[in-house]
Amino acid sequence: MYGQKRRILCLPLLTACLFAVQSGAQARDLSLADAVDMALAANTGLRITRQGEHTADAALKQARGRNGVSVSASDSVRWSKTNGETQQSSNGLNLSASLPLYTGGANQASIQSGEIGAAAARLTTERAREDLKYEVIAAYYNAVEALKKTEVQREAVGNYDAHLGNVTALYEAGAQARIDVLRSSVELSNARQELISAENAYEVNLATLRNLLNMDRGEELRLTTDVSYVPFEKTVQDCISYAYGNRRDLQVQKDTLAQRELAVDIAKAGKKPTVNLTVGSGITTQFRPHNDTNRDVSASVGVNWNIFDSGVTRAQIDAAEAERDTALLNVQQAEETIDLNLRKAYLNLREAEKRFTATGDAVKQAEEDYFIASQRYRAGEGILLDVLDAQLALSKAKQNDINARYDYARYRAQVENLMGEPLTAAERAAADGLPEVTQAERDSADAANLATSAAVQMTVAKNEVPGK
Repeated sequence: MYGQKRRILCLPLLTACLFAVQSGAQARDLSLADAVDMALAANTGLRITRQGEHTADAALKQARGRNGVSVSASDSVRWSKTNGETQQSSNGLNLSASLPLYTGGANQASIQSGEIGAAAARLTTERAREDLKYEVIAAYYNAVEALKKTEVQREAVGNYDAHLGNVTALYEAGAQARIDVLRSSVELSNARQELISAENAYEVNLATLRNLLNMDRGEELRLTTDVSYVPFEKTVQDCISYAYGNRRDLQVQKDTLAQRELAVDIAKAGKKPTVNLTVGSGITTQFRPHNDTNRDVSASVGVNWNIFDSGVTRAQIDAAEAERDTALLNVQQAEETIDLNLRKAYLNLREAEKRFTATGDAVKQAEEDYFIASQRYRAGEGILLDVLDAQLALSKAKQNDINARYDYARYRAQVENLMGEPLTAAERAAADGLPEVTQAERDSADAANLATSAAVQMTVAKNEVPGK
């Protein structure tokens, strides 16, 4: 009876193994380097961030345009009639051009601010690439770690299953009590539950990785890169100093401060006069009561000075100075956050490193302990609890080893990311392949919007009550 039950319990495991083998035969090999390159060349979030460059470039063009020549044209038709006089009709066509000669420094400050904004947008994109690289590394190692833990749990299920077979044989031979069979069966069932959870965790981590890579969500993957121990030689202070000089997002905060300084200058320009050059030409044609055409050309220099505005300009200056001070504090806060996050990640890295180098012997000892306990029980010299404790210790030792290895890899990647380590040449080449928004994507979005609008209108029409 118990032998038949054990065979039935084995069927799901054998089926899962066969499915894994069949899926693995069709899986796509994916190294960590390839994963990073794929994400840099296809990630949607990165495409969104890069749109900020186009927005900043457009703002810079606007600022430069406001300091250049502007041309306007107008056309008007006029009818008038005064009591006792003949109706008059005329047409006037005018063309004028204007050029700001002096704006109190406002236009120049706007252009400089736009140039800083364009550079900051590119730094923001570069930082987003670095963050994406770290996210992919973390997701990749999370998936590999989950797969390793699945293998450990599958091995535990196999050990519990083999042990149940031994206990069942001993029980049928009258050498062990029925309670040992029941306890072994329960432990096997518990191990199967943990295996199911481990397999699901692996699939969840794979789904996260596929999402970052923006690839086919159903494509099977075989992750080929594993962790190898490479000592990290830098001190925490070296890491912090490097970050202060290389973090793109910190430079963006400093650029924002520079823009806020220029915003103060722009606000103060409201107290200064503005000078504009205007050149115009016009043609006026009269139709009634007689035909007549007049042409004129004009040029003027105008000065405008806001002498009193009830404190509006002063309030604008105060607001600009407050925003400048906020930007200054944001820079200080960013530096403090970099310092804190780097120290935390660095300490976690060193802690994981110590565990990484200390777990190897524990696994070997746990394997030996499990072998001895199993043989002693089979020979009738040990008790069931010894075997169960040994299996638990073995699984725990292997889990600890896996945790230490992949914690070290993730924390090292995190420290390098927090330092602001730049992309490699190959990664930068992959990032250059990130596509712009295509017309096909715009057309598809428009079609989807039209379909949604039509569906909403149909729903409203169906829900309308006749007679109301």
